[in-house]
Amino acid sequence: MLTMISTVGLAFLGYLATYANGLRLTQRQARLDRVNAQLNHFYGPLFALMESNSRIYDTFSATYAREDGRDPFDHDIPPTEEELAQWRTWATSVFIPNIRAMRDVVVTRADLLIEEEMPEALLQLCAHVSGYEITAARWAQGDFAEHLSVAHFPGRGVREYTTDRFTRLKSEQARLLGSGSRRSRR
Repeated sequence: MLTMISTVGLAFLGYLATYANGLRLTQRQARLDRVNAQLNHFYGPLFALMESNSRIYDTFSATYAREDGRDPFDHDIPPTEEELAQWRTWATSVFIPNIRAMRDVVVTRADLLIEEEMPEALLQLCAHVSGYEITAARWAQGDFAEHLSVAHFPGRGVREYTTDRFTRLKSEQARLLGSGSRRSRR
């Protein structure tokens, strides 16, 4: 009788251990799936778009830099008509499509945010895009009185935010993947 109780007890403990391990593995896989989705559909695209937009803006600034090295919009002397025409070309061809794509990621994939509330930098990004859409619509009508968005571009804030979250999620992804791969190498 004692042997049977011991056997049943050991079998029950084995079942509990198997159940707990299975639950842990399921939770870990669910977390890895969430991190992968966040990287693939939100932070990865947002990071890539922000970086490419920053780099192409740096190229614009270097190409059209004044003698003192500053770009025409960061200068005491207003931009010339030629500089403004170049800006409209770059803005409509590259900058506005990039920031629209960033806004679209934020609006359509907000469910993948790390935070519970929308970060201020992302809200400002959405406002900036809307402001540029008004400016671009005026350009299409031949009105060139304005050349910038009515809302400031939160470049530093968005760049810091996306870099921090992307790096954090990549580290977590590596940790979640790394534990399993260490076991398989043994």
